[in-house]
Amino acid sequence: MQPSAAVRATAAMQALGTLRAVRAEWTKLRTVPGSWWLLVAVVALTVAAGGASAAAVTTEHCHPTPAACQEDTVKLSLTGVWVGQAAVAILGALAMSSEYGTGTIRAALTAVPWRGRLLTAKAVVVSALALTTGALGVLGSLLVGRLVLPGNGFTAEAGYPPLSLADGPTLRAAVGSMLYLGLIALLALGVAALVRDTAGAITVVLALLYVFPVLVSLVSSEKWRERLQEWGPASAGMAVQATRNLHSLPIGPWPGLGVLALYAAAALLAGGLTFRLRDA
Repeated sequence: MQPSAAVRATAAMQALGTLRAVRAEWTKLRTVPGSWWLLVAVVALTVAAGGASAAAVTTEHCHPTPAACQEDTVKLSLTGVWVGQAAVAILGALAMSSEYGTGTIRAALTAVPWRGRLLTAKAVVVSALALTTGALGVLGSLLVGRLVLPGNGFTAEAGYPPLSLADGPTLRAAVGSMLYLGLIALLALGVAALVRDTAGAITVVLALLYVFPVLVSLVSSEKWRERLQEWGPASAGMAVQATRNLHSLPIGPWPGLGVLALYAAAALLAGGLTFRLRDA
């Protein structure tokens, strides 16, 4: 049965309303002080940290041959994502919490009364920016790694072919890293909607990303340490970067990214419900 003209018109109006909300959120976010610097920081930190990591490792200690190291050069080159994610998290948190800080959230709700639509628009804009800057950072990191690593002994003759997106595992690590940064932005957005405070949201997200892995490393039980690594948002999500020795990972690449996606979805769900039920 074909939908009636009224149903089609309603759907079209809803889609148009969401599109307008997305456009408004893009305008607001790009005018938030520091947003552009955060976007530049994502790319700069990702490329710089990845390049530094690639430059710091050589095959001199690999015996009897360079291939004996089994170094994951792709993951090594993408190390900067671990640093760049902080800027992405701050960007995601600011997209929501900055309006509470300035008091403009009431004006935003007057313009877009349906709170689900408002949060959806913020999620679309934040994730698009994170994916775009993440793509630039990841591609830049792989390019730097391709140029630097051969000089450190990681050559095709030694068992380390040049980094290339034509290689399946490398492509998966690159795409997965971009998605990782997009999910971090959504996680931060959800937490910010839940706590309504910039400092609080950033503290919670950065603690999950950086403090939690440190605490896990202090666990004496190897079984529990591995289990916590499987369910930590950063440790699980970063598994998508691995291209060698996958059997030794606590969790596989795509399942690990799925764990991070669950964290982001839970944060958005909790933040969205709280956003709908309480006063602005």
